[in-house]
Amino acid sequence: MPSAFALRPRVLPWLLSLAALPALAQPLDPEVARLLQDMQARLDRLEARNAELERRLAEAANTGREAPLQARVEGLAHELEALRQKSAPLDKLRDIQVGASLTMVAQRARGGGVHASELTSRGDLEVELPGGAIGDAQGRLFAHLRAGDGGGVVNNAFATSNATAFGNEPRPVLMQAWYQLDLPMGGSGGQQDQLELTVGKIDPFVFFDGNALAADESEDFLNLAFVHNPLLDAGGDVGVGAHGASPGLRLAYVHGLSDGHRLTASLGMFGAGPGADFQDSFNRPFTIAQLEYAGKTWNGREGAYRLYAWNNSRANDQVNLTLDTDGDGIADQGVRERHAGWGLSLDQQVGEQVGLFARYGHSTRGVLAFDRGLTLGGQLSGDLWGRADDRLGLAIGSLRPGSAYKSAGNGSQRERIYELFYAWRPNDYLQLSPSVQYISHAAGGQGNVTVWGLRAKASY
Repeated sequence: MPSAFALRPRVLPWLLSLAALPALAQPLDPEVARLLQDMQARLDRLEARNAELERRLAEAANTGREAPLQARVEGLAHELEALRQKSAPLDKLRDIQVGASLTMVAQRARGGGVHASELTSRGDLEVELPGGAIGDAQGRLFAHLRAGDGGGVVNNAFATSNATAFGNEPRPVLMQAWYQLDLPMGGSGGQQDQLELTVGKIDPFVFFDGNALAADESEDFLNLAFVHNPLLDAGGDVGVGAHGASPGLRLAYVHGLSDGHRLTASLGMFGAGPGADFQDSFNRPFTIAQLEYAGKTWNGREGAYRLYAWNNSRANDQVNLTLDTDGDGIADQGVRERHAGWGLSLDQQVGEQVGLFARYGHSTRGVLAFDRGLTLGGQLSGDLWGRADDRLGLAIGSLRPGSAYKSAGNGSQRERIYELFYAWRPNDYLQLSPSVQYISHAAGGQGNVTVWGLRAKASY
């Protein structure tokens, strides 16, 4: 459609002609005639310039040349893209996950020859970074630093009463550092499966023997017998390094990610004995295989069931134990032998505010201080009394001394452990947990110990 500007030159001659009609009846004045001629000449030049402008615009459209305004718009678009590329490193920071916490525990023990009190502290810093992609596989890098003071108040039982104790390590040490690749794989029936490969310095309990209600000593039960399978941790069969982790490799296949009913088969190999502290790490590693089913397992409520078996060819004889005979500070001079066993770890929500857990460990080979371990208990949500963020936990355990331990005259009674705690959360960052433990026949003997404690955790 022609523009209004293009119409004016064609209309003006007609208007001038109409204005001149009354004068046609008489001769024109020479001056008027000259003015009309000049006006007509100007109109002709204006029409010519308008025609030239239309021709140039048509050529620009046909040849793809852009008008100055379009060029400016494209220039701004390039500048915006450059700014976007410069901000890409900041965008990556959004995928970084950081967690930090400070846990302090005060305990007082009485009975069984124990009369002591102690304060321990522990600081943790965990960082997870995006690890890039290899094809369809997505990587992530995890690092965990920890420092602490204090060794716990009761050490004459099979399991320590304060699993948060980290010894005298006031400077941060690298607890874990591992890299994991998650490779999506198409499953049957529209399922989304996943293959996971993890390598680095790993705490095996991050991936094996998990439990939703009894796996975090900084928030749940304090006694080590309730934190992990007693035979693996308190019994020593896991054989991790001095700070609780070992160089290792884990391979897992996860089936059913899309519908929330996950079946995971995993295999782990970790340095054992001196290898746990990066000395001859690939020689006779600790191996563990686990099958886990998790999801809405019972009456539409969340739960998880784990069955696993382990083998450690460089474990220590827990009865005739002689360590560090050369004085180098490394527990590598004990009586080495093969240990093997199997275990279960279960957790199940049985109501809106009630969850139950159980663990069982069974030694099949090796000389251990105790060769059977059973723990069970549960937690109540504070919703029942109007405190939704609070919890009440109760657990009991039984550890049976091994035959060699009893024959050596160390004690023949089952060590029984009872723990009750209340977790009070005044805000999102602080949790206070008073607790009481009662340990009967500590280490299989006749002593009974009562441990009162208060745990405080500040976390971000």
